[in-house]
Order: sequence, then C-alpha cells, then structure tokens
Amino acid sequence: MCIRDRIMAFQAAPQLESMGAPVYVASLVGLSMAREFGPIMTAILLAGRSGSAMAAELGTMKVQEELDALRTMGIDPERYLILPKILALTWVQPALTLMSTFLGIAGGAVIGTMYMGLSLDAYMQRTLLAVGVWDLMSGIAKSVMFSFVIGFIGSYCGVTITGGASGVGRATTRAVVLSILTIVVSDAIFTALATIFG
Repeated sequence: MCIRDRIMAFQAAPQLESMGAPVYVASLVGLSMAREFGPIMTAILLAGRSGSAMAAELGTMKVQEELDALRTMGIDPERYLILPKILALTWVQPALTLMSTFLGIAGGAVIGTMYMGLSLDAYMQRTLLAVGVWDLMSGIAKSVMFSFVIGFIGSYCGVTITGGASGVGRATTRAVVLSILTIVVSDAIFTALATIFG
C-alpha cells in the first residue's frame, strides 16, 4: 500500500512545487487514502484472497456433496458456513482499511520529508487539517459495503458451481472478477452520492 502512495506523492510533487504548494502533497495523499485508495485497494486484495477462498471451499464442498450432507443432518449450510465468513470479513475489512490508510499516509510522509524537504511536523499538521473524521468514516463505510460484496459474491459463486471439479476453478475466477467489478462500480456510485449530498 505504501508504494502506491509514494508513487502518487512522487507524481504530484513536481506539479505542486511548480505552483509553490508542495505542502499540499500531504492533503492529496491523506484524503485519497482515507476516502478512496485505502478502502478500494484493501477490498481488491481481500477479493483476491478471501473471496476466491470462499468460492473454492464452498464449490469443493458442493462437488463432494458435503452441503447436501449438512442439509440432511438438519444444518443450514448458509447459516453454518456462509454467515460466519461474511461476519468475519465485515470485522476485518474496516480494520485493514484503517491500517492501509495510515500506512499510505506514512508512505507519503516519507516522500514529503525526504524528497520534497518538508518537515515531518508540517506534513502531519497538513494531513490532520485535510483529513477529518467524515473522511475516515466514509472510507470505513465503503469497506463494510465492500466486505458484504466480497462475501456474498464469493459464497454465491461457490454454491452455484456446475461441471464438477473443473467448475471449482471457474467459480473461483468468476468470484474474483465479479467482486472486483462490483467493488469498482459500487465505489463509483458511493462516491457520486457522497459528492452530491455533500
């Protein structure tokens, strides 16, 4: 996560320096991490890691008829297998988003202090002025929404596979692709609504 923000700070630095405002790198990195990059990049990583794992696990269980065995024993597979995974994603995604945001701001601070000659104190003051509680809360709200997207799509792709064992691979790929696409589209909608309503 930090590398991407170092790249963003590197790209923004010459333009901001030419306008005599290099201290705004702190605002740029802080706001972009809190509102957009922290939640969306964390969600994409979790879609690739956890969404695919959910689809593969549930798909394998369906192929081996373990889901039918649970239903025969009177155990609801959705409640027993899927709900705990979605709840775990809902707890982990906001925490990872906050960690990603703070690591991204730290990466921007490294560039601001070492490359642009800003003092760490000035960089952090500018970041604290630019990034408010609303910015962090909007990022956390997005991350919760993304966790539901990842969980539901991974689960759906896993329990609806066809084609036996070869279908597990296709379901896993489909879960990742659909999750990332839905994350990007829902992020665009969420951002548009947040902009419209202030």
